Amino acid sequence: MPPNAATSPMSLFDLTGRTALVTGARRGIGRSIALAFAAQGAHVAIHHAGTEQEQRQAAAVVAELTQHDGHAHPFAADFAQPGAGAQLAAAVTQQLGPIDILVLNASIELLENYRDISTDRFDQQIAINLRAPLELLQAILPGMTERGWGRVLAIGSVQQVKPHPEMLVYAGTKAAQLNWVRSLARQVGHSGVTVNNLAPGAILTARNSSRLTDPERRLQVERRIPAGRLGSPDDLIGAALLLCSEAGSYINGVDLFVDGGLGIT
Repeated sequence: MPPNAATSPMSLFDLTGRTALVTGARRGIGRSIALAFAAQGAHVAIHHAGTEQEQRQAAAVVAELTQHDGHAHPFAADFAQPGAGAQLAAAVTQQLGPIDILVLNASIELLENYRDISTDRFDQQIAINLRAPLELLQAILPGMTERGWGRVLAIGSVQQVKPHPEMLVYAGTKAAQLNWVRSLARQVGHSGVTVNNLAPGAILTARNSSRLTDPERRLQVERRIPAGRLGSPDDLIGAALLLCSEAGSYINGVDLFVDGGLGIT
């Protein structure tokens, strides 16, 4: 039963006692969501792929959270490897207990002409963007339904509906992910579990920043956005908290764009 919103509306966003796994949480959107969840009382599993640089970045996120009385632990898993999703779910559950919130944020995009897509590069994107998330869902979702509460939030992309000509595979995986969200939302919605998709637009992450070093190119992108600016990872916080808390208990199977209006242009 949700808290009495009439007397304490903000308590609907409280995540105290919840355990959240955020994949790809060492930087960018994943980091912002992880910090926000911890600030709301959640115990957060900070996933990274396991390289030395990523280990340092994940440790920095954990240190920042700890400094502000948050609770977080880093977990390494290379989603390019078979079984990595299931292994990550098992490791988090063993150390932190049952997972209440799953944010599927980690992904990879490789820009290239469709004629040049190799089997290896295709397989890498499918493994990280679809196979590992499926393994996580298979490992975590049944427990959520059995306990009668859970939140699954997939981080999509404007590429779902406006595919970049050099992102054929990436855009396709994001469209498939949205299909999964809608299917699973129907299957588990009766059990107190919600499954939703959050689709960022042009967000100034490290990955996107490298493509916008040219001031003229950046200005062209900003002109196409009704809000008149690029988004920041923190612009995703409000929507993520809504969809992953009691406040969003009656929101299921949605595809929520956070794009400054880019999708309507």
